Amino acid sequence: MVRFGDREVGNGAPCFVTFEVGPTHTGLDSAKRLIRHAAEARADAVKFQMLDPRRLMADPQVRFAYSILVDRETGATKEVEEPLYGLLKRRAFSNDEWRILKQYSDSLGLAFFATAGFPEEIEFLIELGCHSIKIASADVNHRPLIRQAAATGLCLQIDTGNASLGEIEAAIDLILGEGNDNIIIHHCPSGYPARLEGINLNIISTLRRMFPFPIAFSDHSPGSDMDVAAVALGVDLVEKTLTEDRTTPSVEHIMSIEPHEAAAFVKLMRDVQKAMGNPRRIMHEAELDRRLVVRRSAYLVEGAPAGTSVSSLAIDFKRPGYGIGPDTLETLLDCVTVRSLEAGDRLELGDVAHR
Repeated sequence: MVRFGDREVGNGAPCFVTFEVGPTHTGLDSAKRLIRHAAEARADAVKFQMLDPRRLMADPQVRFAYSILVDRETGATKEVEEPLYGLLKRRAFSNDEWRILKQYSDSLGLAFFATAGFPEEIEFLIELGCHSIKIASADVNHRPLIRQAAATGLCLQIDTGNASLGEIEAAIDLILGEGNDNIIIHHCPSGYPARLEGINLNIISTLRRMFPFPIAFSDHSPGSDMDVAAVALGVDLVEKTLTEDRTTPSVEHIMSIEPHEAAAFVKLMRDVQKAMGNPRRIMHEAELDRRLVVRRSAYLVEGAPAGTSVSSLAIDFKRPGYGIGPDTLETLLDCVTVRSLEAGDRLELGDVAHR
């Protein structure tokens, strides 16, 4: 189990649902609306990405390809390509705007965290009072950044898309080496949206076996099917992008859910987790009572006097199962009846005794 502010993640806690709004807002007002939608849907957290495109992009002309949805009715999509610099610039906020967003999230009872890419961003997230910092999958080998984030002692969430298991182990060892075991490991399929053959949900089971930390699923696929499957495989946290309009011609909107779907999505994640139950077969009292209606009891086909051997009784097994069941009767074959029984009587434990 990991502490996330006043919330818990893992070890049987309700599925933690984060709505990612960093790539899908269209400005400060849009971001605030998305935060409000997340709170109304009863999500646990909202997530952003701290970005300084001028500092991050050595070559502002590097191009980035992704898909957009162009027709809701037909599901038609189109491939788009643009400079990555411009895409990232649309996500950026000033420090004052970050403060506004953090305070607004706090006022609505939502946890707020962000991906950090530079030391100053980690320091600023601490200043904001964030309870968690996320490391992007592209930075899984950025040892100085991971080391600094781990040293804060905050919950550290690490994306693992495109990382080898060895790289994941090395990153986790680095975090632990800083005395921080407050770790959440994200399976984050790459692609915008991710291709089915690249989602590889089975890695969730591998990560659960390898690490004693909560495992999360950062979804890059449209709809909720892959999230349901991930929860069924045991993830403790689901991160899903939320947009005001899935047809917005920018990256990640195509794979997002919209505000009118958000509450149902949150409920679905928690319902699936609850329905998964326990790996052991545990029967509740109500279930035990209900099953007796369709189980069977021993009923006499013919009457029998007292002293008759149970093994010689003419028995038929009928519903309901409130008397002696077939399995119990087999343990009583060396007993005899202690009273006279009539045809149609249900055989009870009080009707027999050992010789």
